[in-house]
Amino acid sequence: MKPLVGITTYTPPGDENRKYSIPAEYIDSIRSAGMEVLLLAAGDAQACLAPLDGLVLSGGGDVDPATYGGEVHDTTYMVDSERDGFEFELARLVLERRMPLLAICRGLQIVNIAAGGSLVAHIPERYGEAVIHRAPPREPIAHAVEVEPGESRLAVAMGEGDAEIMSWHHQAVERLGDGLRVTARAADGLIEALEPEAGGWAVAVQWHPELNARTDAKQAALFRAFRDAAVRYRQERNA
Repeated sequence: MKPLVGITTYTPPGDENRKYSIPAEYIDSIRSAGMEVLLLAAGDAQACLAPLDGLVLSGGGDVDPATYGGEVHDTTYMVDSERDGFEFELARLVLERRMPLLAICRGLQIVNIAAGGSLVAHIPERYGEAVIHRAPPREPIAHAVEVEPGESRLAVAMGEGDAEIMSWHHQAVERLGDGLRVTARAADGLIEALEPEAGGWAVAVQWHPELNARTDAKQAALFRAFRDAAVRYRQERNA
């Protein structure tokens, strides 16, 4: 059987028709890597995780600044406190259980805040525009990141050095959370990936690997590494 992984969904406050949703690229990338998918809406985090072999924390709107002691910015959008609480609990449980975790964009921010970190409210005000991380008004854009050398899970999956990524965010890590290490940066110094220093397989990336996984071997390899970790987790759980 293929491993079963859950993915968090975009929630009603961001949709005038009150629909939970998820872009199809996430599902396509997960299935192409050899996994099956279960869509997760806010609810009982423990019950949602029970059948799973791994978790994807997806992108979406901004995390409530109150969760990290920040202030609402003019550009803050799609805040959903119910989703925030659900995903903080998911992240905590997954890391405690050493269940495989792939955190994407907003997902990276959830992991960082859950570990006591904070966010930059609006990237251009802190980093300028030497690197554009989101095309106006809210569109993805390509740029390079540097995967730091070493034995990080990210480097093992994608290789060290330059990687071309699809970026779609206006906030980023400010203060790094406890127990986390940086594994990739953009040319402007912005943190592009992080992971726990200890524990099971967990990788958080600020970019959207699902957007070019079909055409970029490095992004596809990240999803396959996640799959391999999910297979190992299921085997160990069932042993």
